[in-house]
Amino acid sequence: MKKFTSLVLSILLISLSIVALTSCGQKESGSDTDSDKLSIVTTIFPYYDFAGNIAGDKADIRLLLSPGSEPHSYEPSPSDIVAIENCDIFIYNGGESDEWVESVLNSLQSKNVKILRMMDYITPMYEQSSEHSHEEEDSKHSHGDEYDEHIWTSVRNAQNLVSSISEAMSQIDKKNSNVYNENENKYLEKLLKLDDEFSKIVQNGVRKEVVFGDRFPFLYFVTDYGLSYECAFPGCSSETEPSISTVTHLIDYVRNAKIPVVFYLDFSNDKTAQLIAEDTGAKTLLFFSCHNVTKEQFKDGESYVSLMEHNADVLKEALS
Repeated sequence: MKKFTSLVLSILLISLSIVALTSCGQKESGSDTDSDKLSIVTTIFPYYDFAGNIAGDKADIRLLLSPGSEPHSYEPSPSDIVAIENCDIFIYNGGESDEWVESVLNSLQSKNVKILRMMDYITPMYEQSSEHSHEEEDSKHSHGDEYDEHIWTSVRNAQNLVSSISEAMSQIDKKNSNVYNENENKYLEKLLKLDDEFSKIVQNGVRKEVVFGDRFPFLYFVTDYGLSYECAFPGCSSETEPSISTVTHLIDYVRNAKIPVVFYLDFSNDKTAQLIAEDTGAKTLLFFSCHNVTKEQFKDGESYVSLMEHNADVLKEALS
């Protein structure tokens, strides 16, 4: 499937090269009324939101992953590839979900696009599968040799990522650098406040364990605050049903440790979490991965910060 996708991308890139070059020419001619604005393209919601908070009205920002879409099944459209070709700054995460990006970047006609691979700006961690997922030996994935790509789930990582985006904007659009710096500082204050809130919740909690009856893209988050965890699947595993032994282990763990809350993720069903809750009396609560938002959330102006504030509220209940 990956080879097929790569072949399709290659054909698509070749067929789009003339269109992309033409579009570049139009942009440079100044025919676009917003030609003075930075043009930024991001793959996923967190970086779209970060860039928007830094840029204010000084940039046009495009989110490739449509609100409501499942992040791991995304494939670029022809217009997406042209948008990348024509933008000033392209921001992507890096990691397994962004394998398609390399093919696109290798075929870029424009050499003026500033490329930001966000995983280059943090210290990546390896995914952990066997210790916490308790999958049967023959069904384990080899995630232990892969970097965990969910770097934005750490508010502390987010601070570094925001600063990196702001610096790139200031380098390209020097005349508005003061605006970007000011907006960056205001946004960093919000992230620092969030970090402090999470730290206090953990410090004041009566336990230091969280349970996810779901996938677990929060390795960076729990590491920040010294939390231990149990989960049904490692990382963003493609598994859809946990093994019986995994469910049994989680039920026993929740019951014996008197865990009050079992979390489930956005863009996922809560079937496993509900199964554990029904057998233990625990409550199920939603914990946002912030990878994407629904169409309704996007329309209502939900943000990385507001989603993380929700996470703080449910974490407080889970650790009580």
